[in-house]
Amino acid sequence: MKKILYYILIFILLFFILPAILTKKERKIETIMKEVTPPQEEEKQDVDLSSEKKIRLLHTATNEVEEVDLEQYICNVVSSEMPASYEIEALKAQAVVARTYTLYKVKHPKHENADICDSSTCCQAWLSKEDRLSKWEETQRETNWAKIEKCVADTKGKIITYNNEPINAFFHSNSGGTTETANEVWGGENLPYLQVVQTAGEEGYKQFSSEVSFTFDELINKLKEKYGDISIDFSKNDDIKILDYTQSGRVKTVKFGNHELSGVETRTILGLKSTNFEFYKNDNSITFVVKGYGHGVGMSQTGADSMAKDGATFEDIIHHFYSNVVILNI
Repeated sequence: MKKILYYILIFILLFFILPAILTKKERKIETIMKEVTPPQEEEKQDVDLSSEKKIRLLHTATNEVEEVDLEQYICNVVSSEMPASYEIEALKAQAVVARTYTLYKVKHPKHENADICDSSTCCQAWLSKEDRLSKWEETQRETNWAKIEKCVADTKGKIITYNNEPINAFFHSNSGGTTETANEVWGGENLPYLQVVQTAGEEGYKQFSSEVSFTFDELINKLKEKYGDISIDFSKNDDIKILDYTQSGRVKTVKFGNHELSGVETRTILGLKSTNFEFYKNDNSITFVVKGYGHGVGMSQTGADSMAKDGATFEDIIHHFYSNVVILNI
């Protein structure tokens, strides 16, 4: 009788209790692994584009279209858009931004027979290697080009995405401390990845501040090129007046006598370096005091360099200037 009970207990242990213990232990191990494994935020999947692809580049001076290798093209853009003296991580960020902007243009073409052009005022600046080298000091040429090539190679295939698509990766020289939203500059929708962000450390760069002065006659003549009927009474303190500002603190609307102009239009007509400006009148002239250089949307290049000097990686820089984005490989 004792033997029978003994065998029954062994049977219960082997077929019921032990499997339950092992299953519980496996679940516990699985839970622990989930806790210690970090979520993969970057490079979750590949975007369906080829990093080996060719780019149809429009040369605006000759109106000729040349087919160039994407990664070689990015070297030429980075060397043309950002000083080679900037920090390596800033140059890497510029490479990723330039590659992203290029592939966005491929998917949203602006030119009839080309993907992108070599003009900085239309698309991105581009110089041939020979032209770029000729603009550097002879003793720096080899070192500078090797630095650019390494930054591009180290980020090969990386682009910035939102909803698994390349973003419209705008960039500019100096934000004056705060970036701008795209819709405040060009209208249209408020893109979720191009928001207002603060940038420290830009004050030490020459692009941070500038001044432009006009006599009253010069100012009137410049404005009359666009608005022939403009009339300003300079004896009145409020006949030239900033009416409102954007969220970033840039000028949104300014009154010039009998006309109201946007800050963007004012910048264009008067040749100001940004829409982040103030002004003061003298006896017979007016001076515009400007902060920043460029449209202010997306990555600030001096801001990127400042962040890199403080130890930021190119990923840190990108995530600072572009909101809610993911860096993926193409």
